Amino acid sequence: MLSEIQETRVGSLQTFQSTQLVKDKYENILEHLDSGIILFNRHGMLTFINVQMARLLGASRSSIMGCSLTQILRQSQLSRFNKRKILRIYKETIFYRKRHHELSDENGRYWLLTVTYGDQMDGDFLLSAKDVSEHKQIEQTAYQNDKLAMLGKISASIAHEIRNPLTAIRGFIQLLRPHLLQLGKDEYTRIILMEIDRANDIICEFLNSSKPSAPQTISVPVIPLLKEVVLLTESEALLKGCQIVLDEGQLSLNILVDVKQIKQVILNLIKNALDAIGDVGHYHVGMIKLEVKEERNNVDIHISDNGKGMDHNTLTRLFDPFFTTKLSGTGLGLSVSYRIIKNHGGTISVDSSVGEGTKFVISLPKAK
Repeated sequence: MLSEIQETRVGSLQTFQSTQLVKDKYENILEHLDSGIILFNRHGMLTFINVQMARLLGASRSSIMGCSLTQILRQSQLSRFNKRKILRIYKETIFYRKRHHELSDENGRYWLLTVTYGDQMDGDFLLSAKDVSEHKQIEQTAYQNDKLAMLGKISASIAHEIRNPLTAIRGFIQLLRPHLLQLGKDEYTRIILMEIDRANDIICEFLNSSKPSAPQTISVPVIPLLKEVVLLTESEALLKGCQIVLDEGQLSLNILVDVKQIKQVILNLIKNALDAIGDVGHYHVGMIKLEVKEERNNVDIHISDNGKGMDHNTLTRLFDPFFTTKLSGTGLGLSVSYRIIKNHGGTISVDSSVGEGTKFVISLPKAK
């Protein structure tokens, strides 16, 4: 009888230990998932938070464990940015019964937050956060391609219809020019012709942005190519009190590109940098730096400036056709550049903050 009791106790102890091991194992898995997890009980107290969620909140796990939402919001570790996000999620979940939330963190990464509650949770609230930055980037790229395709259709349909009447107007104005010259109104002729040419240039931009010609690639040394572009912009930079610096450390690197198209892209980026520096003020000493780096099978061209920089909203729309922050801009320069680099099998990225300048990185195939 005694031995049976002892066997039962040993069996119970082994079962308990086995259960505890399984529990510890699963808790360890939850704690180190790449998705963030946080659990509140029916009384609103935090009972579990894993490493990723604590990192996302910017708070230590020990300091907020067992706290209510109000106590968490009082934590000095939490940034104002994160406190606002928490309040927004709370309001949308409680008042609007919203279960899925999409948000971005302070580093610009996108997260999908899912809230689970109800009978299956026995009164608890489970929040899980998954990093969907890569999916968001794919989505934005697809959206960008759709817009460029639509732009192509619009450009192709309007270019022919507008160019024909412009050509006729230009011809008749030139016929009338001698008569206007006799009346002392030649300045009017000059202005009309100049504006017609400007309209034609805009149409050309439409066509280029819709379908840039296939690149005729050749192997060229990257530093001499950049030198040529710098020479084209030096006079404008001097007039604006700006200095353009080219780091010539990678003289031996060659890239496989269409020279004319790549010059167009780099020229556009430098002119944008000059405009951004000019917007800061007359007493600001402008600096544009061009640097070349080798990255495996690619060559990266870095173009950075100390201009006014851009906010997050501007960055997300930067390569959209027709989007511009300039009063006289068409909003096509960067969308054209984006398409040209893509056609070369490369990438173009940008990093910027308000008041801290902007850096573009163009990655192009290295010539073998």
